[in-house]
Amino acid sequence: MRSALEGLLFSDVRVVETTGSTNADVLALAREGAAEGVVLVADHQSAGRGRLGRSWEAPPGASLLLSLLCRPGDGAVVLANDEVHLVTMAVGVAAADAVRAATGADVRLKWPNDLVVETPDGTRKLSGILSESIAESGVIRALVVGIGINVNWPDEVPAELADIAIAANHLAGRDLARHDLLVALLRAFSPRYASLATPEGRTALLARYRELSATLGRRVRVEVAGETIIGDAVDLTLEGHLQVLDECPDRLREISAGDVIHLRPGES
Repeated sequence: MRSALEGLLFSDVRVVETTGSTNADVLALAREGAAEGVVLVADHQSAGRGRLGRSWEAPPGASLLLSLLCRPGDGAVVLANDEVHLVTMAVGVAAADAVRAATGADVRLKWPNDLVVETPDGTRKLSGILSESIAESGVIRALVVGIGINVNWPDEVPAELADIAIAANHLAGRDLARHDLLVALLRAFSPRYASLATPEGRTALLARYRELSATLGRRVRVEVAGETIIGDAVDLTLEGHLQVLDECPDRLREISAGDVIHLRPGES
């Protein structure tokens, strides 16, 4: 694995058997001055968190669980605060491309941070991403991006997850080596991240995200700041924000953060 990652910015891979949360651990490393490029991988985490404070836990050995340390304020790639979301999008694109290559499945991205697959029984979630930051003097100095990918799950998915989740081995029809998937993800992400230093790189990332999007072109309901927005997801801004054509009133809304639900015809 070390030789496969040689020369990449994100090659300082540290592996632990179990921890509460890889994001919490890497945030602590960031506060201690750890350099950009740290990747913490856990075989199991007991206090994993999703968006909106939701708890999340996978059985030991079943998932690829990792967090990456970026320093968009003064690292290899310097980004304004309103551009930092592009880093999370780059992780999502890299993960989707890595899983697509490993499984041959049509893995897509549900805005802002889920990897999903359409099955005959509906949309199933394969992965979630959570970003957390440390700001100083109004500048984001550290960004920790955590991702958990369902890799090798039993054939029988737990009843409480059967209608919402799927694993990469279900898509591939065989078990997958988590370290191979990790290498593929980091090899895809490192150049994506470096490319964010240029307008052309940011444009290329957004173009690939649009190609992989499961949200654009869909009718959606967005819960944001105590407000519900229903309309058509039409595009992304240069910062990666979602643009929704609100049904009432008929106007274009820009969503920087929110909980998005894909609606079926007739649903509201």
